Amino acid sequence: MLIIRYGIGGVMVLGGLIMLIVSPSGLGVEGFAMAVGGGLSVLLINFLFRLGVESDRERQEEERARDYFDEHGVWPDEDDQPKRRTWVLPAGVKTYEQEQEEKRRHAQEEKRRRPGT
Repeated sequence: MLIIRYGIGGVMVLGGLIMLIVSPSGLGVEGFAMAVGGGLSVLLINFLFRLGVESDRERQEEERARDYFDEHGVWPDEDDQPKRRTWVLPAGVKTYEQEQEEKRRHAQEEKRRRPGT
């Protein structure tokens, strides 16, 4: 496939160079310009066609990803579960909730120590 895709244009450019070498006068220069121009055109058309095909492929992949998202609620390359933060506190540090729990327990102990109040 590469021979068809790029070989034809390469042969045309090579033919133009040969024409210039064989006949450097008017006909050779005109043949060189014609053959090189045509060969480069063929190469450019093939290159642009490849870009278009790749763009279509990317669109199809994006469409499949959107369909997956509509069905599952997440993109295909994402994890199903959102990542949760894991907090690590230095030794001896208490959270607000732990402090409140300690105050509540301390208040209950004080109540039990003082009967009748």
